[in-house]
Amino acid sequence: MPTPDRTSLDAIVLAARDLLEAEGIASLTMNAVALRVGVRAPSLYKRVDNRDRLIELVAEATLTDLADRLRDDMTIAELATAFRAFGHERPAAFQLVLTPATGTPIADDSFRVEASRPILIAAGKLAGEDKALPAARTVVAWATGFISMELNGGFQLGGDVDEAWEFGVSTLVAALTVRDEP
Repeated sequence: MPTPDRTSLDAIVLAARDLLEAEGIASLTMNAVALRVGVRAPSLYKRVDNRDRLIELVAEATLTDLADRLRDDMTIAELATAFRAFGHERPAAFQLVLTPATGTPIADDSFRVEASRPILIAAGKLAGEDKALPAARTVVAWATGFISMELNGGFQLGGDVDEAWEFGVSTLVAALTVRDEP
């Protein structure tokens, strides 16, 4: 009779996600995850091929979590606010999916596409459908850079960072908004 499974793939990914946030990607090892789910490391290999696949699964779960927060009917400002909140709640996961280090395993593109859909829709409404992709990339690049600087203590000149965020969002919205030619 086979031995019962003592953990699930969902539990493994959740433990890996929590470990990533608590200790960083360098600490995300099969042994450390096994300890968190209460099994020995060889048991993880029944569910996950290797560490790289584990990191991919965490990245995919992160993008799914992010996609769940972003709705197709949100404005760019609302999307940016939700994006920023996510970055603050899950900083290591945010950086894993948006600014991965060279050689870091990444999520399957289908997860990126799903998380990007609301931003593309909102960007298309502002800049026009033919400019939706470059507009969305502009918003995501600016927001990712701002949030990354915020998370890493990069704003050292004083002033109100929230005010700077609002200024940046409103400036982007204004710049991307298609205006009727006179």
